[in-house]
Amino acid sequence: MIAEGTIEAFRLQAHFCAELEAPLYAELMTRAADDIEAGGPVAAVLDGWVGRPMPDALPLRLAGAVHRMVLAGEAPELARFYPSAGGAPRWPETWDAIRALLASRADEIRPALARQVQTNEIRRSAALLGGFLAIARATGLPLRLLEIGCSAGLNQFWDRYRYELAECDEHRPPAADAEWCAVWGDPAAEVVVRCGWHGSRAVLTDASPLAARALVRERAGCDIAPIDVRDPAQALTLESFIWPEHLQRLAQLRSAIAAARRDPPRLTRSGAGDWLAAQLGRSTPGTATTVFHSIMWWYLSEEERARVTALVEAAGARATEAAPLAWLRLEILGAPHADLRLTRWPGGEERLLAHADAQGRWVAWRG
Repeated sequence: MIAEGTIEAFRLQAHFCAELEAPLYAELMTRAADDIEAGGPVAAVLDGWVGRPMPDALPLRLAGAVHRMVLAGEAPELARFYPSAGGAPRWPETWDAIRALLASRADEIRPALARQVQTNEIRRSAALLGGFLAIARATGLPLRLLEIGCSAGLNQFWDRYRYELAECDEHRPPAADAEWCAVWGDPAAEVVVRCGWHGSRAVLTDASPLAARALVRERAGCDIAPIDVRDPAQALTLESFIWPEHLQRLAQLRSAIAAARRDPPRLTRSGAGDWLAAQLGRSTPGTATTVFHSIMWWYLSEEERARVTALVEAAGARATEAAPLAWLRLEILGAPHADLRLTRWPGGEERLLAHADAQGRWVAWRG
């Protein structure tokens, strides 16, 4: 039996892929939806899967499982059509190769559908950067970072990256020939994050949201399935969820993985609520405790969201000027783009700091 809403999930994912400049995946998702309707190899692989197709990102779970085989060198016939493996799409040959793979290796692919989608998009750090610096500027204190839904924890190292921005239209990535300008971070940083910034000229002034500096005193994170990038197999899984035509994203991820292997983040396998309950029960005067997350909120159940919110608000009620609390979140909440919102205690004031692309291609600063 195919889970209710599966075909619709694939068609919606096709739309998202087209919007995010991934024509290969947009075509594959559309053809997969048609194949499910026709009872083809895609339907056979998905038969019996139990879950919520769109919230659980079933289309991307299937695509990631196939991409992982390509990256591992286990699907040479398909690799010819995947840019991430040095190939180029060609139709209908690309789809024919995928159908053949699904038909012949369904027993290998089906267990991978249980694997949670994890992208750990490094470019999201460009939006988060403005929030972290706003907290540092407002409190004058070092930061204690607590990330929920952290995946491999790569965005916890945002302060070790160099950021280059280019002017862009609001809600649109920069042009292909855009001029990039380094605005924050160590010039010798191994990881470079490039992002379009609407109103980037203002970023170069002393009043810019990126003019501040910040010191990270402590960093930690939790995830129900954290990825240890020191393990090549786990790192490959992380790579597999990058869309195969997005070569810059893949290269950027690999550079961040290489840097993290030398100094791995401190990650805990735990649900967000249980972990935050322990972390927020410890006061750390002299630091600004900052709970943050990016594009993970919709993966939580309503009960878990309510619990996290209650925990953060209760900790906020206990916050003092010497031990303040901040909640920074970059999430998609009813709009095509993500919102970067910041709430700080004492006080509990919430601010919309920016709109941003879910994959970090652009930021439109508001704060």
